[in-house]
Amino acid sequence: MTKPTRRTAALLSVLLLSAAAAGCSAAGQSGPARLAGGPTPSSAAGSPSARGFTLVASGDVLPHTSVIQRAANDAGGDGYDFKPMFSGVKPVVSAADLALCHMETIYGEEGGPFSGYPAFKSPPEVADALKATGYDGCSTASNHTLDDGGDGLRRTLDRFDKVGLKHAGSARTAAEAAGVTTYRAGSAKVAHLAYTYDTNGYPMPDGQPWAVNLMKQEKIIADARAARKAGADVVLVSVHWGTEWQTEPDETQLSLGKALTASQTGGRPDIDLILGTHAHIPQAYEKVNGTWIVYGMGDQVAGEMFNYSGARDMRGNYGSIGRFTFAPPAAAGQRWQVTKAEFVPQMMDLSTGRVVNLALHSEGEEYETAKEAVTEAVLGRGAAKDGLTMAK
Repeated sequence: MTKPTRRTAALLSVLLLSAAAAGCSAAGQSGPARLAGGPTPSSAAGSPSARGFTLVASGDVLPHTSVIQRAANDAGGDGYDFKPMFSGVKPVVSAADLALCHMETIYGEEGGPFSGYPAFKSPPEVADALKATGYDGCSTASNHTLDDGGDGLRRTLDRFDKVGLKHAGSARTAAEAAGVTTYRAGSAKVAHLAYTYDTNGYPMPDGQPWAVNLMKQEKIIADARAARKAGADVVLVSVHWGTEWQTEPDETQLSLGKALTASQTGGRPDIDLILGTHAHIPQAYEKVNGTWIVYGMGDQVAGEMFNYSGARDMRGNYGSIGRFTFAPPAAAGQRWQVTKAEFVPQMMDLSTGRVVNLALHSEGEEYETAKEAVTEAVLGRGAAKDGLTMAK
């Protein structure tokens, strides 16, 4: 399903920005110079032509060996086809003005070899499927970003460029790392920043200390302020954080989330939304200091999951998609407001190898149990009172 209105607007935005600024970072990224100046007439506060937008964001794409084999089967022996895997959520993703995923693993060489846990190397065809599903870009900072060093990182971002996906959180060059990933959604300029708590002990590639963004409060705030100063109307922050298999956000999530949402410049919040990944299971949504935090969206795609006790844990195949509707500010200097917050419960059905939209399909004991578990986790910190609802 194509999105001509959004794509046309995005293309126009790129052409205008390119003409207005000299130079840019590597393909798929927009450097700070590309955002120079104030809002364009279409995004000016109170302008009749100002248009809101919908954002969709989803959890970890984590292709285990069984997931890779499923994609091989779906391709009928000719490579790997991950598109059928995402078909159940494609209507939700493709209908959004801006859709972001989290690509947790890196890609191997064309044709392999590929591997699952513990050091992942996924088929690059995953990126093709993400693009076909309707995603515009992904966060790429995770504890697995350096599973194959700088080569794996480069292959992944090269494939993103090839299929037309943007990315935030990892970089191939210093210039790319210094840039800001931006999108046009509605009439807003949207910046996407991404960070991870660690890289599983793998060091940064030699001479590339900027290869992966690490989760440091001061850096996140500084980057958000720089993006805002450069012209971003909305700043989104993806954070790979939390304690695996723990539904409740841990102390780091709570304290960092509170600090990030409290950070302001001139009375305006520096960050407009926080999107969490990593815990493998759904975690709560919560409005903190007037800003929505998704502590953890869970896994979107994963194979059979086992928790720390060694037991098979179905929660590792549960997740949520966050959908947020942003409206333009009424006056200059004010923030874009989230006027509607929704979640879509989902599940990776291992028997079919498909991601299931549980808001539409919850018949049967397995799906009903999954939907109830996701809903309980998502609403576990009182988000319903702030208006969060399940998407229809």
